[in-house]
Amino acid sequence: MTVTATGWDTIRKSPATQAPQRTNMNPLGQILLRNAVISEEDLDIALTQQMISRRRLGEVLVELKLVQPGEILRALAEQAGVAYVDLDTDPPDPDVLALLQPALARRFTAVPVRRDGDAIIVAMANPRSLLVVDDIKIVLQQRVVPALADINQIEQVIIRMERGDQATVEALHRASEQAAPRYDAATADRPEDAPLVEFINNLFADAINEHASDIHIEPTAGDTRIRLRVDGVLREVMTAPRHLHPMVVSRIKVESGMNIAERRIPQDGRLASTLPNGVPINARIATIPSVHGEAVTVRLITRDIDRATIDGLGLLPEQLSRLRNALASSHGSIVVTGPTGSGKTTTLYAALQELNDPTRNIITIEDPVEYQLEGIKQVQVNPKAGLTFATALRSFLRADPDVILVGEMRDLETAKIAIEAALTGHKLLSSVHTATAASTPTRLVEMGLQPFYVNSALSCVVAQRLARRLCDHCKRQTAASPAQLTAITIPEDLLNSDGSLTIWEPVGCRRCGHSGYNGRFAIYELMFMDDAIRELVALNAPSREIQKMSQKAGMWTLQEDGIRKAATGISSLQEVMRVVL
Repeated sequence: MTVTATGWDTIRKSPATQAPQRTNMNPLGQILLRNAVISEEDLDIALTQQMISRRRLGEVLVELKLVQPGEILRALAEQAGVAYVDLDTDPPDPDVLALLQPALARRFTAVPVRRDGDAIIVAMANPRSLLVVDDIKIVLQQRVVPALADINQIEQVIIRMERGDQATVEALHRASEQAAPRYDAATADRPEDAPLVEFINNLFADAINEHASDIHIEPTAGDTRIRLRVDGVLREVMTAPRHLHPMVVSRIKVESGMNIAERRIPQDGRLASTLPNGVPINARIATIPSVHGEAVTVRLITRDIDRATIDGLGLLPEQLSRLRNALASSHGSIVVTGPTGSGKTTTLYAALQELNDPTRNIITIEDPVEYQLEGIKQVQVNPKAGLTFATALRSFLRADPDVILVGEMRDLETAKIAIEAALTGHKLLSSVHTATAASTPTRLVEMGLQPFYVNSALSCVVAQRLARRLCDHCKRQTAASPAQLTAITIPEDLLNSDGSLTIWEPVGCRRCGHSGYNGRFAIYELMFMDDAIRELVALNAPSREIQKMSQKAGMWTLQEDGIRKAATGISSLQEVMRVVL
């Protein structure tokens, strides 16, 4: 949960919030001290910083990472004499939420969350506003108990109501009431299961509207938790009745070609369908048997990646020029590295698009083939039929290829054949799971490759991460705090003449769902092999020594590339640090 300046503006100031003097201590500071959330030393540091910045104490404490935003809100709730509600971990009851129209919820900046006897608990951005509380009482015709909640979380709930999540909730209840206790392939199209199908369709539609990359359907002891991953961050959107979970899982497994009778082992499947509104769905499905039942992860596959280009990756001009030079070479290997979900596939496909022309024979071996590229021979791994990365590579070398893409070098056999292909005059593109570019040669040697092979075949390593992009409509320019400047190393050419650093920070608006971020971009680290680095690899030097040598040769680390992009307003400094540290 993130509390932005917009969120703080909705909380009524107390007179003391403008007085950083310790002699007239801020009531918020007193509460935090009393609850042992901060120490007196922490408070002194925050009050000093508040005197300089003239901002609210809560904002300063969060920025200095002395407290979490939720702790500030709890203290503000205590100060106001109301309860605190975390809408991320304790979402509203769908029946109670439906009592207030989205337009009125936005007008009041409040949402009803649950019943408490004869009263309705209402999460509000400003629970001290008696006029708003009275208006909500009139609308609901019931007694109202105000509670404090983060304005960003309230806005997210309202946005889901406006975008049609309420239809999903209603379908969920109809499915819960009407669906039969058993569900299998033989009865997959029964009329009585229409509410269940409607609920799943609405869930997929909501995920697409939110630009989510994944849907997580997870059983717990008491219910089913449904979360969406948006811009790399998971957030809970609703809970479903526990008895409905097996039917939802079975329906998805039937649609994705999995065995619904097998619940003891993980399964993988593919789902290709069209929603009632005409929107196509292409998804990878994975199930995991947990102690409370099967958990389902749906990876939504968009079509944007097949149009990815080198120019659109977000590389800085110097990086882009050097990568193009590496791609232009007729042989050697370019390896992309990073954790799962860091955008490696997008980078590899962009490189293929750069190389794809009638003069080249391009063959790929992938697991799975997620996107079909015109003019390229793509092969899907099929271990059951004996088609592995290694066996496919051996066949590729007899098919007169110019460019070979190996989805991932997972083992010594695959890596050895791939590297040998690069040594024999083929252009190789592949990926490896390592943390940094400098650790990639070390990783290949640890897999069993001789340093000679690595030095001879490897020409470039691209390490990357994905970070959230600031919303262009509401981002705000500011200056980095002293704490931020001392926590990281800032390139000198980015600093102002007075030693300060101009950065941008998230604010939040309706266009970005009041998160302050909209979309993602990549942070890169490009290491090009030269004689000095090859000598270190031959000596089995640790990756930190290779990293130092690469930096001397002009490589920007992930952190430096992220800071440079943050300074241009692409993202915030705190988001970059979250990703690269």
